[in-house]
Amino acid sequence: MNTQARFLTGLQPSGDIHIGNYLSALKPMVTQQSRGEAFLFIVNLHSLTTMRDPQALKKSTYDLIAGIIACGYDHQRNHLLLQSDLPQVTELAWYLSCVTGHGLIEKGHAFKDKVAHGIEASVGLFYYPLLMAADILLYDADIVPVGKDQQQHLEFARDIAGSFNAAFGEVLKLPTAQILEQVMVVPGTDGRKMSKSYGNVLPVFTDEVTLRKRIMGIKTDSTPLEAPKELDGSLVGQLFALFTTDEEYLSLKQRMLSGGLGWGHAKDELFQVIWREIGPVATRFWEIREDEALLRSVVTKSRDRVQPIADATMTRVRQAVGII
Repeated sequence: MNTQARFLTGLQPSGDIHIGNYLSALKPMVTQQSRGEAFLFIVNLHSLTTMRDPQALKKSTYDLIAGIIACGYDHQRNHLLLQSDLPQVTELAWYLSCVTGHGLIEKGHAFKDKVAHGIEASVGLFYYPLLMAADILLYDADIVPVGKDQQQHLEFARDIAGSFNAAFGEVLKLPTAQILEQVMVVPGTDGRKMSKSYGNVLPVFTDEVTLRKRIMGIKTDSTPLEAPKELDGSLVGQLFALFTTDEEYLSLKQRMLSGGLGWGHAKDELFQVIWREIGPVATRFWEIREDEALLRSVVTKSRDRVQPIADATMTRVRQAVGII
């Protein structure tokens, strides 16, 4: 019997993976995987609320599987799953919907925010929290790491499970949130949050020439080469600090203040420290990305390992509600 705590996280395949994704999601997930039994989902069904290009979804899904493995996720010890591979999740979502008040889902911040930004107010988008709750509850998850912006979804899952249990008995395990107080916000090349929608990203799985060109394109002021420059507070400095030790940052800061070092030199050093970390990851990514049969086998093996957990949950649920 497995007595380890079960950690569960979902990632959405939504396009090319950038440094913001790497630092705020992929790298922390790899770091945390040794703390218990990790369940990592690629939530491709959720992607259908906004994505209408089947080929793009397929590519993004394979990219994300390869990217997760390249970053060091141990898919043999833990679980790397496609949400769509276990149809029990949509069945459970229906049962949950039957005990969930419309008013609760109407309170969803994410739904309101996406509609405000022009995304179609589809039934699927509105239903999103119920499918997310099913993702969590199907596998008897103990802990769900979430940032403050996602805390409401976990609270919804607990409320929905509580409603189901109130109606049918203690059937579903209520998970605990692990609130990530300092969710990293990585600036893009224009100073805004790094986002594909802004076109300001630094890609992870790329080549040296492309990455260097993107970094050298970061806008800086026109302070003369010989003049002192302040690294603190600059966009170059913010990005540099994410990939260096305190000693390396201080060294560049002091050399910038001394004059004789231009922003072009600083951006070249920024490229060097970023490539030092992501270069091996990018190399590993391209080694495995083309073998889609291998990537498919990884998620299939994980599916087969967790199938008994999903089946056990659904047996309890069906018996509780009276489904023969």
